[in-house]
Amino acid sequence: MQDISDLIKEAKPLYFKRKRRNKIIKTGASVLAVALLLFAFIPQQNNYSYSPYWDLGEGEYQQISYIEDMGLPVDDFGLLKVS
Repeated sequence: MQDISDLIKEAKPLYFKRKRRNKIIKTGASVLAVALLLFAFIPQQNNYSYSPYWDLGEGEYQQISYIEDMGLPVDDFGLLKVS
């Protein structure tokens, strides 16, 4: 019985040290995961925008409709007309 008690006294600090170390590792990994997810979902500022108009120079613009180029019926906005 004394041997088991001595073994527990010897292992107790090592057990709690390992438990604390694992808790710190898990906490760090969780913080890193949350930071990566926040970085992934925060919208980034884009310096470009999509425009369906091509600049022909001197302020002239022409609307390009790829659907109309394929020979399909389109409305006034260049969208596919469904009839």
